[in-house]
Amino acid sequence: MSDALSSSVPHIIRQAAASPTFSPLYRQIKTLMMSALGAGEWGPGALIPSEAELAARFGVSQGTVRKAIDEMAAENLLVRRQGKGTFVASHGDPHARYRFLRLRPDNGLPQQKRSLPISCVVRAADAATAVALALQPGDPVVAIERLLYFDARPVVFDQMFLLAEIFAELTLATLEREGRAESLYRFFEQRFGVHMIRAEEWVRAVAAEAGVAKYLEVAPDAPLLLVERRAYTYADRPVEWRRGFYTTDQHHYYNELG
Repeated sequence: MSDALSSSVPHIIRQAAASPTFSPLYRQIKTLMMSALGAGEWGPGALIPSEAELAARFGVSQGTVRKAIDEMAAENLLVRRQGKGTFVASHGDPHARYRFLRLRPDNGLPQQKRSLPISCVVRAADAATAVALALQPGDPVVAIERLLYFDARPVVFDQMFLLAEIFAELTLATLEREGRAESLYRFFEQRFGVHMIRAEEWVRAVAAEAGVAKYLEVAPDAPLLLVERRAYTYADRPVEWRRGFYTTDQHHYYNELG
């Protein structure tokens, strides 16, 4: 964390009681830790300092730090490992790899997943993509198309749009060489240092257009599930807009509430 960020802690704490928008002290510590994550001080999968070290750094009690970490762990931003410490959440963690993939086989059996990149080009953002990524129409974005296979069967056709300022060096050759694993978010994290921490999704039924039907090996106008997703990294910054077309004759969309 920068000296400027560290020196701001006492000022924040002094002003909290007088502020009409007062937040608990542990939330202020959480905000500072989120700033450190966003600045790349602790990368995905990295061990963060101990509670005692963080308490000394921020000038608060270990209990306050622990409460901030507990909340961040509950939000899948940090991961506690017994006897090892607390780590920055990563899409490489087996428990987090499929956090944003809600498609499940009807038979409940595990299936091998594989990603097949189809295209990757830089193009001008249309109006919808610009709104989704907080850009101006015409700003450059990286557009990707890919198929996701479940047990050698095409089940998901994805159209993804990424911020060009982060992913400008991404090419189809790179995806074919390094990004064929089913978790593109893990690849983005490892290759570009971008960790997706949350996503919003909109789900509706659609009829398959000819091009999509061809990739998914279904009849034109076959019923599909369209899942539109906006994914965010730290500081609530949108970095990906995705349109995923799902076949649901042998799979279903699953979401756990509560």
